Amino acid sequence: MELIIIKAVIIDGYVDEPAVLGVPPYVSPYIRYNAGAFFSNGIEVDYYTIDQIRELDFFQFLNNYDYLVIIAGTTVPGHYFRGSPITLNEIKKLFTINKNPLRVLGGPITKGYTITGGKAAKVIADYLEEEYDYIVEGSLENFLLKYPISEDFDLKSKSSYEITDKLSVMGAEILKKHPFYPNIIVELEISKGCDRTEGFCSFCTEPLMYGIYNERKVENIIEEIKALNNIGIKNFRFGRSANFLAYGKTFNKGNPNPKIFEELYSEAFKYSEILHTDNANPKYIVDNEKEVRKILETIVKYNSAGDVLSFGVESFDEEVIRENNISIFPEETFKAIKIVNEIGGIRDKNNVPKLLPGINILYGLIGETKKTYEKNKSYLEKIYSSDMLVRRINVRQVMEFPNTKLANSKDKKKVSKKLFFDFKNFMEEYNNKMIQKVFPMGTVLENIIIEKKANISFGRQLGTYPILCGINKEIELYKKINGIVVNHGSRSLTVVEKPFSFEKSTLEEITAIKGIGKKAAQKIKFEKNIEFLENKQKEIIMNLSKII
Repeated sequence: MELIIIKAVIIDGYVDEPAVLGVPPYVSPYIRYNAGAFFSNGIEVDYYTIDQIRELDFFQFLNNYDYLVIIAGTTVPGHYFRGSPITLNEIKKLFTINKNPLRVLGGPITKGYTITGGKAAKVIADYLEEEYDYIVEGSLENFLLKYPISEDFDLKSKSSYEITDKLSVMGAEILKKHPFYPNIIVELEISKGCDRTEGFCSFCTEPLMYGIYNERKVENIIEEIKALNNIGIKNFRFGRSANFLAYGKTFNKGNPNPKIFEELYSEAFKYSEILHTDNANPKYIVDNEKEVRKILETIVKYNSAGDVLSFGVESFDEEVIRENNISIFPEETFKAIKIVNEIGGIRDKNNVPKLLPGINILYGLIGETKKTYEKNKSYLEKIYSSDMLVRRINVRQVMEFPNTKLANSKDKKKVSKKLFFDFKNFMEEYNNKMIQKVFPMGTVLENIIIEKKANISFGRQLGTYPILCGINKEIELYKKINGIVVNHGSRSLTVVEKPFSFEKSTLEEITAIKGIGKKAAQKIKFEKNIEFLENKQKEIIMNLSKII
């Protein structure tokens, strides 16, 4: 009797949500959950990213599978360097050409599609025009668990952690098929939904998609980390949480839980090379300062340097804050930034800060006026002049999704192109000044992975919002290097390879060092010494050469 083998293919179209990043080198937890669902039913699974499908022109070669599953959805605007999220045209092409498999679409894209800020999301079913079998608005893994063996499935049902805790471990093996394995950073789910009790931000999709706030147990998170570590993955981010610092409140009568962070971090540390996080509500920091300081101290004790707590500030305009039910007011944000700086601003052996805040600013919100731009500038300048550090500031136009307060409001404002452009210009100079303080000359960044090969090669470290590094020579794609910071852009750094030798460096590398210049660089290369340099220039070169 011939054995019938059922085969599925998962296409990672990438997700980017308020609490999840799944664009390479990040991998969302949904990939593991859904692979685990297939594995639990004895189904073989292949896995491709949408970039692999494009590169291989693999659109028409998926007809021999029994399942064709696409996971995708961007509900916050972003700029991506190593990958590009799937488009509606690509989804339709995959489903139209490959009619034999069961064609299933899941992920946040099922709530609406848009890939740029400032635009309302499209209804996905209308666009696909019946070129699909199922659009699963609920938890895709629930559907995949039930479909082969039962017709009792609900396309809108939500998963429980009793299910996903098991599936995340079962599905870990699938990440061996990721094109960048093992140099990926895995998003670990900590909680679902938003922990706020006074209502939600006007634009946010987190409560819309995931409902009531719910948390995982520490032991199940650690089991998942162990399973990933067993297949060679050591880079983790506690990214699947709307407010990471609130984790554990479910197990502590609704109060902050410093003890659970010690349990989580002390164990996760054993299996990690990179251990980072993402979202934090600055209001939660201010309202629970004593306990949160203990939590921050634990994070800094165990995390890897370069970590970021992203603050959903959104606006420093108090009227906009009220109209959009954003919880944090400017002076509270200022205090939260100060607290994180006091604890996380310490630097490691390479002079990289351990943990800094990041700021998200949105335009296109209810109640916005011309004054909003000036108020945002004013508070950012206050932060800088107070000598506090912010790792990165994301300035975006809001995405509008159905059933949010923003979508239903008649008072929303169209973003002024001129004012937005002027603000972005302000941010170019501001970011450059801030980056110089965060990564001063001589800072060492280890394990930069080259992601673009050219006369100027570009790369980043693995981690939360790693800064882009340019080096003025051609380096093999995906090679790891250690770099020394020698100059600053507005959102990037110029580095030279460590160890630095002016004899071996290219003319372009030496020219790029701040304070040297092209004429001095040419003379250095010609004379093969630095004795002719002015004292300040000589000191720069000598200091770089001393970094071992």
